[in-house]
Amino acid sequence: MKAALAVPGFRRLYGGLAASMLGDSLMLIVLSLWVKTLTGSNGAAGLTFLWLTLPALFGPALGYVVDKFPRRPFLVAANVASAAAVLPLVLVRDAADVWIIYCVAFFYGVSFVVVPAALNGLLKDLLPEELLVDANASLAVTREALRLGGPLAGAALFAYAGGAAVVALDAVSFLVAGGAVYLLRVASIPDDHEPAHWRVEFLAGMSHLRRSRRLLHSTFSLGLCLLVVGFSESAVYAVIDAFGKPASFVGLVLTLQGIGALAGGLVASRVVRRLGEPLTIVAGLALLAVGLAGVAAAAQLWQVLTAISVGGAGLPLLLVAYTTLLQKDTPSRLMGRVSTATDVLITTPQALSIAVGAVLVGLLDYRLIFLVMAAGVACAAAYLFLSLRPAAEPAPALPEGRLDVA
Repeated sequence: MKAALAVPGFRRLYGGLAASMLGDSLMLIVLSLWVKTLTGSNGAAGLTFLWLTLPALFGPALGYVVDKFPRRPFLVAANVASAAAVLPLVLVRDAADVWIIYCVAFFYGVSFVVVPAALNGLLKDLLPEELLVDANASLAVTREALRLGGPLAGAALFAYAGGAAVVALDAVSFLVAGGAVYLLRVASIPDDHEPAHWRVEFLAGMSHLRRSRRLLHSTFSLGLCLLVVGFSESAVYAVIDAFGKPASFVGLVLTLQGIGALAGGLVASRVVRRLGEPLTIVAGLALLAVGLAGVAAAAQLWQVLTAISVGGAGLPLLLVAYTTLLQKDTPSRLMGRVSTATDVLITTPQALSIAVGAVLVGLLDYRLIFLVMAAGVACAAAYLFLSLRPAAEPAPALPEGRLDVA
């Protein structure tokens, strides 16, 4: 990770992104908490996450827009627009204003789609290919570290100072990120690609994904994983109930998962360099499967918490490896469309799985649910290993121009 941070341009960008991630960690819990406070309804609070994830379904259209603009000015504009999008929250007064929170959540979700898509392209152009994994690992570690205390701090700030204080901090964090991108001195890359019919260009992300064997199979394996892992959103409360703990105990569970994820993030770049991206995804999936199986088999609470930490360690391994693979195997001009195409293939199974999990938790013992999750994730790991075993080594780099980094 130190190698990427030694690049002055990335160091400046990292500072801005860290500020933005801090704002996200404060705000995300507050959106649903705000709805719960105003309405008293768990269902209404849960709908907040639906509005957050809904924009991912429009990924191809959003990716088409991302690729129409140079990365740096687009990211500056996207961060400024994101700051403006959260400001209507200061108008929320009572339950009749919940629709404002839902609208903001939707636009927040749009930001979650377009900003990472454009950022993937900027990082690919900003850094030599061998440093992409270090950059992704440093961002993953920072994100997981902020998730340890950010949601709790956001909830505390909301309770003490009200939603407007969280809104102000989040808006400022977006502006800091936009300023960091604006200050990057970059040279434009000439695009010698011949424009095709708009329909061909619109579907170019999906077309590239279909042709890229490593990326396609890796995306399918993550989709298969999330098709079952979403059960945990509801099943975790059944685990807590089984051990006689209150619902608030989930906070400790998430903290321990975050500690495991932080540990995994710290070694992610070294593991990717040793195993390559596809096999690191397999290793991350295997760790996650072991953790889920451990929860199913645990007889005591400490065993549950240990298993959750083990599973958490697998998450940054597979995410860092997958993001690096996406950046390396995708031409810069297609990065927005390919990134958003993968969002559709990954987010859709996750949304289905959350809905199914909410039903299963009332029908099945939590041990069986976690066993099903472990089996599904193990199948995802086996699928990727078997489908890519002859081609597990990194593919040759695609010829790309570079940006001059200040």
